[in-house]
Amino acid sequence: MSNPAPFAEIWRGDFLESVHSGHAVICGDKGQVVESWGDPDAMMLPRSSSKMIQALPLIQSGAAEAAGLTTRHLAVACASHQGAAIHTDLVNAWLAARDLTDDALRCGPQTPADKTARDALIRADEAPCQCHNNCSGKHAGFLTLTQHLGAGPEYVEIDHPVQQACLEAFERVTDESSPGYGIDGCSAPNFACTMTGMARAMAHFAAAPDGSAEARLHQAMRLHPELVAGEGRACTELMRATDGKVALKTGAEGYFIAILPEQHMGIALKAACGTTRAAECGIAALLVRLGVLDANHPAAIKRMNAPIENWRGIRTGTMKAAPGLI
Repeated sequence: MSNPAPFAEIWRGDFLESVHSGHAVICGDKGQVVESWGDPDAMMLPRSSSKMIQALPLIQSGAAEAAGLTTRHLAVACASHQGAAIHTDLVNAWLAARDLTDDALRCGPQTPADKTARDALIRADEAPCQCHNNCSGKHAGFLTLTQHLGAGPEYVEIDHPVQQACLEAFERVTDESSPGYGIDGCSAPNFACTMTGMARAMAHFAAAPDGSAEARLHQAMRLHPELVAGEGRACTELMRATDGKVALKTGAEGYFIAILPEQHMGIALKAACGTTRAAECGIAALLVRLGVLDANHPAAIKRMNAPIENWRGIRTGTMKAAPGLI
């Protein structure tokens, strides 16, 4: 990753203690680069930031329509959720409606990040299920597409029709040939593209006409921000802070995307260090830069002008957005 640009500064008192850097691209509706920081040609794995692309075949194949999926199903298909009841109840009901059980999932069990759900499992001396996995909504979508295609149960394999459909969608919207893939935390392939390619894909979503698969997905995300991540999470809080004007999705290792339908713009951002706080600070700063997020909103302050406190509650410093982003 060559020449990353500063994203976030960590100040302790009057001293600049550390700097997080990365790459970011904003694209317009024709795929043109509007602004960029760092290396726009850096090749990256977008991780969970690509979930709305992976959900395209679910709609475009007719599987979503045939299964009677609602906007809530589409939102959780794009989610990296907390494993709260609002998420797991929806996924379990979705599976039951398809005559499937938790065993059909291939994402693996994960301890829920939601404290209430986690504590309930501990008190009951129960192990987490695959539905608690943050990607279980995406996998419910994969299974629905698998049934629609009449394909085999190992839907995460790279040569499976579901993953081949995801690859076709990915290359189409990024307008790039992917050089390869890595296996994500949920066992599904995750295809690589340049930062510009991902920003181009998000701009494609932003400019898509009403009724299209792309529009239906970002509208579902904006309509149900609590399903896309969960309480306290950046995706949920920042979507609410923009009054639903922006769809946001984080990805592991410091990736973040934004879809701005009113501006017909898309953003792709990657913190070179892979840290969540750097990516959240960077995406919040760019949303402020583009005029869709109030810098004084608590959700913005929490990410791009956040106080740092010690164990006694004494303020010792601040995390700020780097000057070049705002």
